[in-house]
Amino acid sequence: MTTSASVPAGPEGAISGGTVTDRLVEANARYAAAFTDPGMDARPVLQVAVVACMDARLDLHAALGLDLGDCHTIRNAGGVVTDDVIRSLTISQRALGTRSVVLIHHTGCGLETLTEEFRHDLEMEVGQRPAWAVEAFRDVDQDVRQSMQRVRTSPFLLHTDDIRGFVFDVKTGRLREIDPA
Repeated sequence: MTTSASVPAGPEGAISGGTVTDRLVEANARYAAAFTDPGMDARPVLQVAVVACMDARLDLHAALGLDLGDCHTIRNAGGVVTDDVIRSLTISQRALGTRSVVLIHHTGCGLETLTEEFRHDLEMEVGQRPAWAVEAFRDVDQDVRQSMQRVRTSPFLLHTDDIRGFVFDVKTGRLREIDPA
């Protein structure tokens, strides 16, 4: 398997032949040249939304055996159920037919090393306090439980009976289900 970590980098971390963004745009040109419209609409085939951490080590489609069009994927730092995640889930359910929600956090998450002090440090640096919470945590299992509870109790979501949470082990690739109790 080739990863971007194995791509030769030039000065200041730039990818040989341009910036990382240049590399992505070039890759898209190759992709588009062979692209054919799959004829799908925006409704996920499996009627599931997956909320997960943005960590680059999580290849959700591969880890979950998903194909293009199977699910909605919502990612952020920590896979935390924020107001914006509830917004996306609400649209996913009410406008696009999803019925199930899968929450995936993971071992070795960067949010385990931060505190809300991060916001204070940002305020000192830029002169403005972020409106958002860091949502740092120390116990990944408890954070999954909290996220499941936020989904289950949202008044905006129609379907809260199939909400399941997991911790993805970045060393083994295995999911471990978290009991919501």
